[in-house]
Amino acid sequence: MAARRTLAGFLDDLASSSPAPGGGSVAALAGALGSALTAMVCNLTIGKKKYAAVEEEMKKILVQAEEMRALFTALIDEDTEAFNKVMEAFGLPKDTEPQKALRAAAIREATKEATNVPLEVMKHCIDALALTQQVAAAGNLNSVSDAGVSAFMLHAAVEAAALNVRINLNNLNDSEFVGWKTDEMDSLMNTSRMMLEEIQGIVADKLKNG
Repeated sequence: MAARRTLAGFLDDLASSSPAPGGGSVAALAGALGSALTAMVCNLTIGKKKYAAVEEEMKKILVQAEEMRALFTALIDEDTEAFNKVMEAFGLPKDTEPQKALRAAAIREATKEATNVPLEVMKHCIDALALTQQVAAAGNLNSVSDAGVSAFMLHAAVEAAALNVRINLNNLNDSEFVGWKTDEMDSLMNTSRMMLEEIQGIVADKLKNG
């Protein structure tokens, strides 16, 4: 499991000639990194007298951020597994017409699953960005730059995951599924861009005014 490997081991796998883990797993990793930074800001706020008024809020956000981190970590491997299923489907026999039909159906279903995994990354990123926005606004001022980095990582995860959604949709001829997932992807991207702008506005203001 890639998520259980050392960072160096994961990077070695990523740099190898194997197509998985690939960009989808990196998108999930970016989400995990962003969530970990949000948790860090919470931990650096909790217990500080100056931030006693928001301590309970930060404790709740911390729990949620850690849940997000766990979800993204699991999605690192889920993306690889989904890609491997697509490859397995392409490897099915195609000597007879029934075999061809079975293979085509398997490829279609595996590709849909491979589309849904990065979409899950995108959805969770929106939830994670909402947490980041809260810690940017109310968390330890000395860590506001970390909240800003968290937002950038989470938005990068959204943009990266969207690329994986697109490439899978390009391989499907199910117009209803493609249209539905494209609309979902576009909505998530627009929301993420808006949230990133809002968070970076908060960060910039706090860095300027303290």
